[in-house]
Amino acid sequence: MKMFASDLWEKNVMSSDGKFLGTVDNLVCDTKTGKILHILIIPSEELDLDKYRLDSQERVVLPFEKVKSAKDVVVMAPLKE
Repeated sequence: MKMFASDLWEKNVMSSDGKFLGTVDNLVCDTKTGKILHILIIPSEELDLDKYRLDSQERVVLPFEKVKSAKDVVVMAPLKE
């Protein structure tokens, strides 16, 4: 399935067990290949930020390869902790 990056912006991001992680703010791409590397989310207030990598703007950095589904919401596969 193909979609535009703008189709993901402001979508809710959920873990595969149904926990609300936050909302999509941006994507990080490899400029040589065009491959999406990371998804940047504005974290929910309940999210324990100590368990996640953050960027300089306090957004959670998640590996794009862990996206299981991206329709009405973005669903992430479990991450190693």
